[in-house]
Amino acid sequence: MTPARWRSLALGALWVQVAALLGTAAFSLWRSADFSRYFNAAEALIAALVMAWWTTLLGRALNAQPTPGTDGVWRALSLTFPWLTSLRGALWALTLFSVLGGAAPEANPVALTALLTLWGAAIVASNATYGSLARLSSEPLAAAPRRKLMDWLNLAAPLSLGMAVMNVVPIPGFGGAPTLSTQLVYGLGGLLDVAATLLALRALRVQPVPGGEESR
Repeated sequence: MTPARWRSLALGALWVQVAALLGTAAFSLWRSADFSRYFNAAEALIAALVMAWWTTLLGRALNAQPTPGTDGVWRALSLTFPWLTSLRGALWALTLFSVLGGAAPEANPVALTALLTLWGAAIVASNATYGSLARLSSEPLAAAPRRKLMDWLNLAAPLSLGMAVMNVVPIPGFGGAPTLSTQLVYGLGGLLDVAATLLALRALRVQPVPGGEESR
């Protein structure tokens, strides 16, 4: 396929992901009366906003259109994604402290360690993809920031897949058994995240760069 076709597929998948995150926020409020639903809904809502701005900037970068530091979308992304990372980090830390405090004594410690490690790595990778694109936006064809963004996307995809599996397959003794609707929402959302990430990576790789060659 042509670079333009890959670009269209990537941006289309990313905008669908934005809509899915908004749906996840609504689902989080609807599915439970627990107070934690507000944190989950806030995380999904902020993630949708960040993803919308990120997708807009990626579309410009894939068209080799520089974005100045005074641009509203660039400023919105740069100001908001650290807050999203902070919220995700706080949720991760609360889970860690509850586990260390004995909240899940019957859960397999190896499985809990895997969950917390994977979750923490996914938070770091997503934060890096946001920041890498923000830095690339001013010079969308610059080799070093393009390579860094592609490297982080390449890492983020398998981490997203791992988190999707963790959200669908519960750890015995850790939290309640998820309902079918919860498994479908988070499972499909996770698969969409993986697909959109891989398509964005592919669109960057096939984008023509100075010299007439594609990125590799």
